[in-house]
Amino acid sequence: MTKNVLILCTHNSARSVLSEAMLNHWAKKLGKDVRAFSAGSSPSGRINPFALQALESAGIENPGYRSKSWDEFVGPQAEPMHIVITVCDSAASEQCPYWSGSPVQVHWGYADPSNAPESERAAAFEVTRQAIGYRMLQLLQLPLEKMNNQELQASLETISRN
Repeated sequence: MTKNVLILCTHNSARSVLSEAMLNHWAKKLGKDVRAFSAGSSPSGRINPFALQALESAGIENPGYRSKSWDEFVGPQAEPMHIVITVCDSAASEQCPYWSGSPVQVHWGYADPSNAPESERAAAFEVTRQAIGYRMLQLLQLPLEKMNNQELQASLETISRN
């Protein structure tokens, strides 16, 4: 059974999209039955071009990533989520909607690479992409199909400290 992971950030334009792309990329490469989605509480409506550049330079294709609202993942038509990860502090402090599937929720904070000086921004996005990729690899090493929610929560919190 596919394990669905929803990654949230306020604007769904950089960190959450990088996370969605990296998790889907590594899951495919490793043959894991995991599918990532991303969304925002206040989506900007566009993907930061530096995020797309970081993905492209890592050889990760852009199969139509877009900035979207978390509302797309709420309600009876929504796929049940197993894990919800917030990647920015403002999204972590917001009141999230009810997610179908009663997912485990964890915060994996990353500094906003958009705040880096213009001359350092591409490098900041690349470092963020690498950090996110590392955590996504750690997530994919977990025996997700065998873990209960309490075990999964503890493991995800351990990853957040690495």
